[in-house]
Formats: sequence, structure tokens, C-alpha cells
Amino acid sequence: MASRWDPWRGCHKYSEGCKFCYIHKGDAKRGINTDDIVKTPRFDAPVAKNKKNEYKMKPDQLIYLCFASDFLLEDADPWRDECWEMIKERSDLHFLFLTKRIDRFEKCIPKDWKDGYENVTVSCTVENQKCADYRLSIFSELPVKHKNISCQPLIEEINIEKYLNGIDYVTVGGESDKNARIFDFNWVLSLRNQCINKNVKFNFRQCGTNFLKDGKISVINVMKLCSTARSFELDT
Repeated sequence: MASRWDPWRGCHKYSEGCKFCYIHKGDAKRGINTDDIVKTPRFDAPVAKNKKNEYKMKPDQLIYLCFASDFLLEDADPWRDECWEMIKERSDLHFLFLTKRIDRFEKCIPKDWKDGYENVTVSCTVENQKCADYRLSIFSELPVKHKNISCQPLIEEINIEKYLNGIDYVTVGGESDKNARIFDFNWVLSLRNQCINKNVKFNFRQCGTNFLKDGKISVINVMKLCSTARSFELDT
């Protein structure tokens, strides 16, 4: 079972992978300025209780944290310590967050972090070789008990095999937009082989809208990006 917790919303485009960000696209349709970073009404969701004084968020769940922003976003620095306190209190939940801002990690952790909280997984997001080399070289040295790598949206072939020591899981996905950059199936196979070589779990999460396979480009409907990826049965 899984739930989602967005203590704040809004984000700033940060690197090449943000070009067709779904958060910015969705906000634009609703007339919302994504660059306005605001607390949400569910800021305290993990510790909110019902009339019986029971946590509303049931135990033993995976919590997708800050999927409408970036947990290490500079604008959220004044609020993050409160989040860490809630994460610490809810040791019966497991929290997963993704970040492109892994170079801010050590500025953003609580004083008692030490080698990491057992109930936190950090997923470092990369989209091209330049970002992979910069972010993963930092990530590999950080004290985190559970580490994932998210290659989403992948916009070119990358080699991350030398960074896979200590990584639990790698997820790969393409870009979703009518103008999306080409997503080559061979990039997926390459990353899968790299994970197999290092005995790291691999997940092909979604195709790209403009999907290149066997020399042919197919335009995949956004509603079928994940199901198409699953059809290849590449997960390990």
C-alpha cells in the first residue's frame, strides 16, 4: 500500500530534464504559477490524527514524498526541519523522495541523520551523462541507507555502471509531451545490462512519447506510456 505526501507544491525548472515537466504543464492549464512555492493544507499529513487519536495515515505504507516539487528545494528550507521531525515520528512509514538537487543534500539533513534514517529512500534523478556524472559522483559519497536512481526523463544514452555500488533500484522512463525528445529503446537495454552486471534491481517505468525502436519512431499515447513499457517485461 502507498500514499502520497506533498508538504508544499511548486518548483523551479532546474536542468534539461525539466523542459516538459508535468507539474509546470498541469499548472499552466489551471492558471497557476509553478514558481510560487507554498505549503499545502496537508503539510502535517503523516502526524494528523482522527477523533480516536489514531494516525489518519495508516502504518506500513510507502509514502511518495514531495512529488509535486523537490524535497531539497531552496525555497522550502524554512519548512524542511518540521518534515524531518514528522518522518522521524512515523518510523512505521517508509518515505521516498526524488531530487535533482542532490548537491544540497548535506545542507538539508537533520542533525541526527548520521548514516541515514532507516525509513527514508533517496532517489537521485538524472537525465543525461553530464547530470549523471555530476549528481551521481556526489550521491555515491552520501550517507543514505536506501538509494535509488531515477533516469527520468532520459534524453540520451548514459552509462552509470560505476555509480551503482550501494544502489537498490534504478528506474528508467522517457519524456511525455507531443514535442518530446526521441527516447531510444536501446538506452533502456543498455541501462538494464548495467544493472544486471551490478546486481541492481531495474524498472522500465514508461516509454517516451516519441519512441525509437528497431529504427522506427512510434508516437505513444500518454495513457499508454507505462503499459507499453511493462509489455517488454524487462523489470528484474
